[in-house]
Amino acid sequence: MTSPVAALRLGLRANAAQFTLLVAVNALVGGLLGSERIVMPLLAEQEFHLTAYTAALTYILAFGATKAVTNFFAGTLSDRYGRKPVLIAGWLAGVPVPLMIIWAPSWGWVVAANVLLGISQGLAWSTTVIMKIDLAGPTRRGLAMGLNEAAGYLAVATTALLTGWLAAGHGLRPAPFLLALAYAALGLGLSLVFVRETHGHAHLEAATHTGAHHSALSTARVVALTSWREPALSSASQAGLVNNLNDGLAWGLFPLLFATSGLSLTQIGVLGALYPAVWGLGQLVTGQASDRYGRKPFIVAGMLAQAAALAWIALSDSFTAWAAAAVLLGAGTAAVYPTLLAAIGDVAHPAWRARAVGVYRLWRDGGFAVGALLAGAVADLAGIRAAVWVVAALTAASGLLAWVRMYETHPRT
Repeated sequence: MTSPVAALRLGLRANAAQFTLLVAVNALVGGLLGSERIVMPLLAEQEFHLTAYTAALTYILAFGATKAVTNFFAGTLSDRYGRKPVLIAGWLAGVPVPLMIIWAPSWGWVVAANVLLGISQGLAWSTTVIMKIDLAGPTRRGLAMGLNEAAGYLAVATTALLTGWLAAGHGLRPAPFLLALAYAALGLGLSLVFVRETHGHAHLEAATHTGAHHSALSTARVVALTSWREPALSSASQAGLVNNLNDGLAWGLFPLLFATSGLSLTQIGVLGALYPAVWGLGQLVTGQASDRYGRKPFIVAGMLAQAAALAWIALSDSFTAWAAAAVLLGAGTAAVYPTLLAAIGDVAHPAWRARAVGVYRLWRDGGFAVGALLAGAVADLAGIRAAVWVVAALTAASGLLAWVRMYETHPRT
């Protein structure tokens, strides 16, 4: 009698229907996050009258710290209980978020909503990443991550643009967050009814895996390897942290920088959507290209491109210049984002890969919290442009560190 695992097949073509469904689910996860990209910084300033940048960015700090920790547990929980239950738990945590923001009588409610958003994103996004890696198999992992992250960040961009228009026409609350509520309800429904468990695919790959690291590793050992001991895994972790550090800066301070320079809410919405739109679309190219040309060139070049874009933003003072810099920032992030995940998948054994992804995403999304604290503190002391310069320097240093320390995890084919 054929075992359930033996009946499974790896590969995008063999799992096309389920993979496509998971791409759509991750687009909804990204859309829920995108509802905050434009509206939240302006809500902090205009409705809750927060004048200190550090105070205004507490929602990003709460989101980033919670998501980082939840990412770690998402990998462990998905290994123990399966991928689908963790995905559903993520959506259940996300449903109250837009309602809490709509009804928030104080900023504390908004911060609490972003704690729930961090839990939701950590469970749901992490699990869709793990499930796609399970289905894709080793040869098309970069393409799989490119499609996953493209769907998520194109949804972030589209929703940022839509919420900017809704806010311009109907106010900062409640209209933009009603869209987020629809995303959460639809994502929960699809995950409950149509998504299937993929843990068996990981067991199938593990049976034939020939990676350098043995499968029987403790969680403490996985943490050590991914955080500092294994050169490629730890290089990916530090680059991911710095990448999301500069994304936290873009999320929290760019709308305020643009507003103080006299741009309209519609223009701010366009700029806020342009960066993740290029980021999302670009990953359709970079993820697949890294399967052909290797991971390291895209990681190093992407971090350096982001640093150049941030410096351009700090030097600029017009919509056109900022739009061009946003395109470069998005392109640099697109080169890095799916490639880092693919590199983790290349090195980690399938038996502990979900935990390695969780540790990597712990470090990567911890960058939101670090970015909120650092950018807010520097902006309060020396202004927003000074904060952008500091983050640009850190991003350049991260790219150079990856160049020196990281080895190629997926040799050219």
